[in-house]
Amino acid sequence: MEKSSIRCIGFIMDGNRRFAKEQGLQALDGHQRGGEVMRDSIRWVKEAGIKHAVYYAFSTENWKRSAEEVSYLMHLFKNELVKMPEKDIRVRIIGRREDFSDDLQQLMNELEKKSEGYQNTDTTVWIALSYGGRAEILEAVNRAVSAGELVSEESFEKLLWTKDMPDPDMIVRTGGERRLSNFLTWRSVYSELYFTDIYWPALTKSDFNDILKEYETRERRRGV
Repeated sequence: MEKSSIRCIGFIMDGNRRFAKEQGLQALDGHQRGGEVMRDSIRWVKEAGIKHAVYYAFSTENWKRSAEEVSYLMHLFKNELVKMPEKDIRVRIIGRREDFSDDLQQLMNELEKKSEGYQNTDTTVWIALSYGGRAEILEAVNRAVSAGELVSEESFEKLLWTKDMPDPDMIVRTGGERRLSNFLTWRSVYSELYFTDIYWPALTKSDFNDILKEYETRERRRGV
């Protein structure tokens, strides 16, 4: 695979439940398959030389889903975090961590701390859990108010959950919807957007390569 000029790519992983329904499966099976594709895509990202990948795994609004589905997703998150490659990638979790159970919070903390010590690691995977772009901005505003200081764009960014993340060059949404759904509201203002009807669990390496090729055809002006 040729190296991509993308430095940071974001994924809105949509379509798990619709994929399952069309395949005659339970919705939970769609989420499980989606987790497998996420792990595959991390490998594709590394092979393409992309330094940062951001995965929208669970939004602040997703808590409104059925208790059964939320419970299954919490179990799935635990399993997927445990399966994260060792000595291969750095992992950062962004979002309202306090919304999760103590044991899941501990797992997140331990994974981040352990991955910080990995040597010769070029890729950072950002996982957005109980994340919302508006919630991120509101928390940063409250921090600025508490500090009692005026802020600039540069100083405000340091208050965000994503303070160490570069702005995504491209954001990919699978599943056919054409919106960002509260994803990286601050950082997405100049991101290239790529929408595909392919459901996330059906995404292949060939599809991923097509996304990278499409990016290279875009002329990024960033308001200029």
